[in-house]
Amino acid sequence: MSLQNKYDFKVIFSVKNANPNGDPLNGNRPRQDFEGYGEVSDVAIKRKIRNRLQDMGESIFIQSSDRSADGFTNLKDRLESVPELKKILGDKKKADVNAFARLACENWLDVRAFGQVFAFSGTQVSVGVRGPVSVQLAESVDPVEISSMQITKSVNSVPGDGKGSDTMGTKHFVTQGLYVFNGSINPQLAEKTGFTDEDAEKILDTLKSLFENDASSARPEGSMAVEKVYWWKHPSKAGAYPSAKVHRSVSLAKKAEVDIPHSIEDYDITVMNLEGLSVQEFDGM
Repeated sequence: MSLQNKYDFKVIFSVKNANPNGDPLNGNRPRQDFEGYGEVSDVAIKRKIRNRLQDMGESIFIQSSDRSADGFTNLKDRLESVPELKKILGDKKKADVNAFARLACENWLDVRAFGQVFAFSGTQVSVGVRGPVSVQLAESVDPVEISSMQITKSVNSVPGDGKGSDTMGTKHFVTQGLYVFNGSINPQLAEKTGFTDEDAEKILDTLKSLFENDASSARPEGSMAVEKVYWWKHPSKAGAYPSAKVHRSVSLAKKAEVDIPHSIEDYDITVMNLEGLSVQEFDGM
């Protein structure tokens, strides 16, 4: 049975000496807006959700090349590994786009959650699936400070008698920051993709453990952590309140006695009561 209730969620996570989302157009520096507030793109967040779902054994269509669980190196090959989809994809007359979308949603959780555009050159198929799960850009609660350091090497990259240049590049990171992002799950769109309440629980599980198995040189183990997850389950498909009002019902403010915040304990978190709508609060895993 498809989703019977609307959901909203808010995630608060901390960053310490890590690059949560580098900007390739700015030397891979952590993303910032013009006022100095840190940002993490919704695409980066959905990538981490997909990775966690994959870690949990779910079938994922958009897999990172370094995390491919099925050996496929491109999306078309992965799609054609499902015989029914391969048959529709090869139809030279008129492909059944509705059947195509339904089968894709049945096979991959991220497709029925986030949606997907299927368009491959040399085929007659062009299908857009609109998913029920939406994730917003993450923003820091306060402006963040970005530090940079030179990276050097102790060995030559290529054969030769002379010692090569020591400098390899520059590493950028946020020294300390608290970030927040919001999201929603739309029941009307869930009806079209077959997204269920069970799938919603899986999304919740990923949010609580978003940065597990995500370590890299830019994000060392423990440098990014989910602090709080707020999860609202509305009493109906229509929802008791607009998502914007639900998201605004949780607010963070730096404590009066704190000059420079260093952790979530330096903030007061206020959860406003919305009549007829309860909220579940979880600590990160």
